[in-house]
This record gives sequence, structure tokens and C-alpha cells, in this order.
Amino acid sequence: MNPAPSQVGEFHRGWRIVLLALAGAATTMSVTMLYGFGAMVLPLEKTFGWSRGDMQAAISFLSLGVIVASQFAGWFNLRWGLRRVTLVSLVATPLALFMLCFLGGSVWSLYLGYFLVPLAGVGITFVTWTQLVSQWFDKRRGFALAIVLCGSGLSAAVMPALLTWAIDRWDVRAGWIVMGLMPLLLALPLAWLFMIPAPGVTTATAHVRPSAAATGPSAGFRLTLRSRKFWVLNVALTLVVSAVVGMVTNTVPLLRDLGHSAAEAGAIFGSFGLSLVAGRLLAGYLIDRLWAPGVAAATLFMPAVGCLLLWTADAGTPVPLLIAAVCLTGIGAGAEFDLSAYLVARYFGLADYGRLFGVHLGLITFGGTVAPLMYAWMYKSSGNYNAMLAYCVGCCIVGPLLLLTLGRQPASSGGPSGHPTEAGLPA
Repeated sequence: MNPAPSQVGEFHRGWRIVLLALAGAATTMSVTMLYGFGAMVLPLEKTFGWSRGDMQAAISFLSLGVIVASQFAGWFNLRWGLRRVTLVSLVATPLALFMLCFLGGSVWSLYLGYFLVPLAGVGITFVTWTQLVSQWFDKRRGFALAIVLCGSGLSAAVMPALLTWAIDRWDVRAGWIVMGLMPLLLALPLAWLFMIPAPGVTTATAHVRPSAAATGPSAGFRLTLRSRKFWVLNVALTLVVSAVVGMVTNTVPLLRDLGHSAAEAGAIFGSFGLSLVAGRLLAGYLIDRLWAPGVAAATLFMPAVGCLLLWTADAGTPVPLLIAAVCLTGIGAGAEFDLSAYLVARYFGLADYGRLFGVHLGLITFGGTVAPLMYAWMYKSSGNYNAMLAYCVGCCIVGPLLLLTLGRQPASSGGPSGHPTEAGLPA
């Protein structure tokens, strides 16, 4: 006789789900196409004659595709079931990536491809993987989400070298093929074997196809969209994400302006990846045990300190202090995504999680898409990074302070209905 779910540790019964979601997070198109882009630029320039500047816009089209896919993900999961939508997307995404092998002509074909591939992967966005983990974990949800979302860090570490090897061995088309094979070979078998409903979860999102009426906007969904807490969370995280994006894309050139060589600037920024993983795991561990908005506010405030250190830095600033500044930014960058997934699930429940997190993810992705354009304007206007750093400091102060207004968190996300069981009604 199998023990009751309450008698078994969440990681003991849910480790397969964590493994599946980790593989899914590491191979989802928004991660592999983003972190693999740098390795594709020079080969694409050589093959098609597209300029590097023109190709950078492909990342904006990728972000737009992710925004659109995130809005549909929750609705599709309710309409056809989490497992079915995920399995179809794990086949459709590689096919879409393989089709990029036929790119040519105008650079707009690249833009179109980067917009359409996320739509093919509508069922394997972070909406799906965080929803799946949230269904299986409650008391250790924060740490489980943190482990899963480290998949993006693994991809960032592996993709550039892997694509460079493949392209050098064959040609630029090998990059698309490698990116397509990753979800096909890693995530699809695990999803086929392990993607089953969590104990006690019988909702349509977990297993079966609901009625057509069930897929319409629920009263709880509409109420949450009008709630103060939901929009406080959206604004707070969008501010922090826009700041982090600025630091990710501009720290190395900023360090070069301070007089460091390309190798030195790269080595200093290398500490960002390690601190990102550390921040993600630390925040995930703490939010399971402490008041989550307080943990979030403290963690997301750290990039403000890092930005202040860089703002006051000059050519004589010791390298360890620069590394500390980068690490503080990395801790906040690592924590923000699992914190947002955790807070949406904890405060607003799981019944409409997919649709609500899709809205939230779309908003913060849009903020991350617009931010580089704003930073480019700031740099052109002033000739330095002071305005950007001032903006980032402000975002990482205002955003965390907003999170402190969320109030007492529900004790649980609820049972099969997915509604919070305590203090969880939107305010």
C-alpha cells in the first residue's frame, strides 16, 4: 500500500517532476535561442551578409513571441490539458527550429523565425514548468522552483560552446539543429514518462480535457486582474527586471570604459553566473520558511547596492569591489524569476495560475524588451552609464518596497481547487 502524500516528503514523491521541469527550463526556446544567439551572430553574418546591428533586433522579436505565447499557454493548458499541450509543443518546437535551416534573403526572415518559434512552443514556456512544479509542491515549492529555474543558468553555460563546436564542425544550420534536438532528446522522453497529475489534483490543467465553458475567464481570474496586489506584484517585478536587463547587457562595456581589457571585463562579469545560481537557490530556500515578500524585497534590493558601487567606480577601483558589485546584481537576477512564480501561486492560487502567470510573464518580458532601447537612448544622450545606473538603483529600491505592501501570505495554495486557503483573496 502506498503511503499517503502527506506522509511522504514532497521531494521524495516529486523529484521526477523537478527533473522534468529542469530539463524543460534548460531547453525551452526563450532560453536556448537567447543564450545561443551570440554564437550564431558571426556565422550568420558570414553566410547571409546581415549586419550585426540588424541581427540584434531578432532578440526583440523573440521576446515578442514569448509574450504572445505566454498569454496563450494558460488558456491552452485549461482547454486541452497540461500533458497534451506540453507533448505537442515538445515536438512542434524542434520542427520549427529545423525550419530555420531554410532561412535566407532578407534579415526579416530571421525576425519572423525568432517570433514564430516561441509560438510553436506555447506549451513549454516557463508558465508550464512553474505550474507543474507548483501543483506538486507546496511547503517546499520555493526551493523546487529555484532548482528548476537554474536550468536557464545551465543552458547559458553550455549553449555558446556547444553551438560553436557544431557550427565549426558543419555550418550555421547546425546551430538550429542542435537547439531543436535538445528538447526532443532531453525533455520529451521525461515528459512522456513523468508528466502525470499531482496527488490530489484532478483539475483539467493537470490531466483531462475540461468543458468549453471551463476555459472562459473565471470569476477568480477577473477578480485577480482587478486586484491591487496583482498589479503591485507586476509593477514591482517589471521594474526590477528592467534594471537587471540593463546590467546584464551593459556591465561589460561599462567595465571596459573603466579601463579594463576585454578579458578582464569578461572575467569580472563571469561572477554574475555563479551568483545568479546562488541567489536563486538561497531565495528559494528562504521563501519556504520566511515571509516571502520580505525575502523578495531583501534579495531584490541587492542590485541597487551593486549599481551604486559601479556608479561610484573609477579606474582605480579594486577588482574585488567590482566583482562584489556584479555578484550583488547576480543575486537579484537569480532570485527574481522564482520569486515571481512563487508569489503568483501563493497569493492567487493554482486554479488560474497558468493564465495569471502568463499575464505577469508577458508584462515583465515586455519591460525587459523595452529597457535596452531606453538604455541605448540614455547612453547616446549622456555618453556614459550614469543615467542608466541611477534608473537601476531607483527600480531596485521602489520595486522591493512595493513588495512589502503585499501583506500576510496565504498558508497554502489550496487543494484541488487551487484557491488559497488562508488570507488569499485578492485585495
